[in-house]
Amino acid sequence: MKQKRFGQDLESDLKKLRERAGLSQSALAKLVGVTGKTVSNWERGVTRVDLSLSQVKELSSVLGVTLEELTNFVVSISVDD
Repeated sequence: MKQKRFGQDLESDLKKLRERAGLSQSALAKLVGVTGKTVSNWERGVTRVDLSLSQVKELSSVLGVTLEELTNFVVSISVDD
């Protein structure tokens, strides 16, 4: 069985989760506190997903996945002040 390396298919998986939640890139961006361009860049693999802990929690909630599932996608999480 071929193992998926960390971050592989992030772009398509994140897009699928967003679409499953019925959200546009702009709507997701607003809920998480980033720009629509940032979400677009994540989904196209242009930039890495780099969020604060509170943003990761919000993204998890909005997408309807657990924090564990979501942290498989997120490359870097910073601790909130």
